[in-house]
Amino acid sequence: MHTSAASRKKTAKKKSKKTKEKQQPKVQQSNWRLKVAQQKLQVLGFSDERPSGRMTEATSSALKSFQKQHKLKADGELNDATYQKLTWEAFTKEGIPKVKGKEIVSRAAKYKGVPYVFGGTTTKGFDCSGYTMYIYQQFGVYLPHGATDQLSYGTAVGFGELQPGDLVFFVGTYDTPGVSHVGFYVGDGMLLHCGDPIQYTSLNSNYWQSHLYAYGRPPYN
Repeated sequence: MHTSAASRKKTAKKKSKKTKEKQQPKVQQSNWRLKVAQQKLQVLGFSDERPSGRMTEATSSALKSFQKQHKLKADGELNDATYQKLTWEAFTKEGIPKVKGKEIVSRAAKYKGVPYVFGGTTTKGFDCSGYTMYIYQQFGVYLPHGATDQLSYGTAVGFGELQPGDLVFFVGTYDTPGVSHVGFYVGDGMLLHCGDPIQYTSLNSNYWQSHLYAYGRPPYN
């Protein structure tokens, strides 16, 4: 069976394109998220490489080992699933700057009863994000003031990954665009937040479930 000249030319082009693709080196990642991942690989014993924020063969190899152990796609790339699992496993092992999440909750609980003050960031009175910002600052984690900004500053986690000390974000709790409220997850389906005053409440209530937006974990590098 004979093939046409056009068909042979098309096949040759495909082969040539594949050869070029194989010859082209992988684009190097270089960002803060990769540096955080390298730190977590160290914490978990998968690497002794100094965190640089650049993708190296050693980093890719360490990522593959981590991915295989946790039944993720073992391609050596830092995708969202791998990054979230890395931060979760490292958090479970070391907490936030070697402080466990329960210690954050314990510190936050000391301010139960402090009144709500719009824009407040001191023990005389807090607003919701001023409260979370103040507590995390005591552990060396500096968050921006504002629930929306705090959401974009950390790492999203799923409900099944929630750890005491993680943040819970809500929308529509009052007339404002975007995220309107934030509080601490303390475990057992409970929230510790700056209502008026700072108080515990159940996340399972109809009100909070209807306004629930996301869960997040602040950076702890």
